[in-house]
Amino acid sequence: MTNLVYLDNNATTKIDERVLESMMPYFKEEYANPSSMYNFSKNSSDAIKQARTKVRDFVNAKDEKEIFFTSCGSESANMAIRGVLNYNKNKKHIITSKVEHPCVLNLYQALEKQGYKVDYIGVNSNGELDLEELNEAINDDTALVSIMYANNENGIINPIEKISEIIKSKNKDTKFFVDAVQAAGKIPIDVQATGVDLLSISGHKFHAPKGIGALYVNSKTMITPLIIGGHQERGKRAGTENTPYIVGLGKAVELAQEGLKYELTEVKRLRDKLETNIINKVYNARLNTGIATNRVPNTTNIGFEYIEGELILLHLSDIGICASSGSACTSGSLEPSHVLRAMNVPFTAIHGSIRFSLSRFTTEKEIDYVIEKLPPIIEKVRSISPYQKELEQLKQLRG
Repeated sequence: MTNLVYLDNNATTKIDERVLESMMPYFKEEYANPSSMYNFSKNSSDAIKQARTKVRDFVNAKDEKEIFFTSCGSESANMAIRGVLNYNKNKKHIITSKVEHPCVLNLYQALEKQGYKVDYIGVNSNGELDLEELNEAINDDTALVSIMYANNENGIINPIEKISEIIKSKNKDTKFFVDAVQAAGKIPIDVQATGVDLLSISGHKFHAPKGIGALYVNSKTMITPLIIGGHQERGKRAGTENTPYIVGLGKAVELAQEGLKYELTEVKRLRDKLETNIINKVYNARLNTGIATNRVPNTTNIGFEYIEGELILLHLSDIGICASSGSACTSGSLEPSHVLRAMNVPFTAIHGSIRFSLSRFTTEKEIDYVIEKLPPIIEKVRSISPYQKELEQLKQLRG
């Protein structure tokens, strides 16, 4: 098999041909600035309105005016977090989790240097948030609670509605921001049912192009603009609208909504097949989420003890299989995953953990190929591991 087997869809996804097709007219014939006054701009302006309505429906917002287009998930997160804090300058307390995406964690570390107090809530060995710790951390000075919808490394889904209830019962003025970048397109999102105040998505995680995202801001939530300039996005995000990419995002959310049942059934079935076979065929492979079942349907994180994950990835790459050892935003770091550290994954497995993330384009043939090729790769890598002696001793102890 010489074709690419792409199982790193939490890093990015291939653009759907139907999304690309929807964008093309706005690169060519419909190139007008949508903010212009003449008739030629009307088609571009109308296309943006239609895309905004589609995103509104995708997250079940009350009004399309609650949807703001951005360049990516990182910008959406910054717009939400800085926007809330700058509007409420008298409050200096923030709550987040230890397993957030680097675009959020790095921002909070920067804010700590500016005088903010940040509490980082822990997770258990399955990656599930400690709700009691969260409840105890909220006080009268808490401006913002920021918890991701689904984790990018292990796929764990946080109980967003329950978290929202806890926040509002302790401090009704505290705003709740949810990074839903890894949830969008994989599970249903309903901002009204969950009671969130702000929520971010990123198009390239569900088959739209890189460079487009969106932020939901509840109509009762006030934010200060991050980018100041023109009147675009109702004065909350200046800059000429990126019409073709906005149209692409609108098409992508439409397709994602239509494909949710497939994600929750067929993609999950393929994920479970891959996961079960690897655990059964590879000695001392461990599912890093343990017994946790509340995961997005496309993601699994498996630890292979006493070997380096980077070496596994190189061998997989040589035969056309793409996977990851964690977040794409930290791929240049030799530090072990902050998510797996927070979960207290054993040192013997944390460096040898691999994330496989599927998409609606993943095929059964591709999963069978990985199941066939991965076990001998693990055995090969373990045969040259400096921990081979420890592994043999462990085998003897466990029979």
